[in-house]
Amino acid sequence: MTLLLVVILVALIFEYINGFHDTANSIATVVATKVLTPRQAIALAAFTNLWGALYGTAVAKTITSGLVDAKFVTTETIISALLGGIIWNLFTWWKGLPSSSTHALVGGLCGATIASAGGNWGALIWTKVASPDEPWWKHSGILYKVVLPMLSSPLLGFFVGMLFMTFLYVLVAKWRPRTVRAWFGNLQLGSAAYMGFSHGQNDAQKTMGIIALALVAGTNAGVIDNAPSWLQFLHTPEVVGNQPIPVWIKVTCALTMAAGTAAGGWRIIRTMGHRMVKLQSIHGFAAETTAASVLSVAAHFGMPVSTTHAITTSIMGVGCAKRWGALNLPVVQRIIWAWVLTLPATGLLGYGIAELWRISQR
Repeated sequence: MTLLLVVILVALIFEYINGFHDTANSIATVVATKVLTPRQAIALAAFTNLWGALYGTAVAKTITSGLVDAKFVTTETIISALLGGIIWNLFTWWKGLPSSSTHALVGGLCGATIASAGGNWGALIWTKVASPDEPWWKHSGILYKVVLPMLSSPLLGFFVGMLFMTFLYVLVAKWRPRTVRAWFGNLQLGSAAYMGFSHGQNDAQKTMGIIALALVAGTNAGVIDNAPSWLQFLHTPEVVGNQPIPVWIKVTCALTMAAGTAAGGWRIIRTMGHRMVKLQSIHGFAAETTAASVLSVAAHFGMPVSTTHAITTSIMGVGCAKRWGALNLPVVQRIIWAWVLTLPATGLLGYGIAELWRISQR
């Protein structure tokens, strides 16, 4: 029982770190364009993250039952997965790189599950087709819920951001610069709130799914049967399978992410908001609206896509609509390397920690 409570605690630590690690995703552009001060932007992001986290549970259900076979998942597996994600998130935050907390968690979970299954790769759910007649986005498994969205969301962010920015350039071609700044400074308040909402809608739900998965493991192992009466709320059929995520999990994760968001993440904000491309309010509006739309659509279909990938590639696309030379290519290259390495690095971390745990129990 103690170990299960440790899992929940570590999951909330991950959620808190996710909040300040990914704060930049929500507010880097609105700070860079000077529409809001950093403190104002963080307050807006914290509130909208909280609101988004309480909206829907499709992504949480994917994490709970759509990526790994729950019979191979123990509380030790989940702690190992979370520790792998935490280590990677802290490392990339220290380096000022906007890497994906989503893929850090998924990689850690997959690696730790393989270790818990004794090296059996069949413990991963690669594909799970609901029905041959259903469209692909209704299928589950790593291919449909992780790999395809991981490849498509950055491309969508880049090209939609570039096209949207091109449209805005045509729209404001005859406007005075002062008018453009005034209009889009106000509009960016809405786009920043939309970005914060979609971030909470996607990222907070991943930890909800992890906690629900831990409770499934605890229920299957009979751990919760002997819990004190004040902890009996943990033993509920709601956490099993594809049933709704309990309200207490949703509220706890939402508040934890909001608290993490309020802590800020200035290293990453500098990279995204200043070093990658110079932004004005019209660019920030285009990038935030594009990225938030990509995230909201993905969350609707239960796809745990990367907030980082969506907003970063949207900023790149917006910058390229201005001119190709507007991008700081060395910074972009460092960011892309962080993306490429996240899944294998956290997979190895999760596997290594779970394997050490398994060996120590012999």
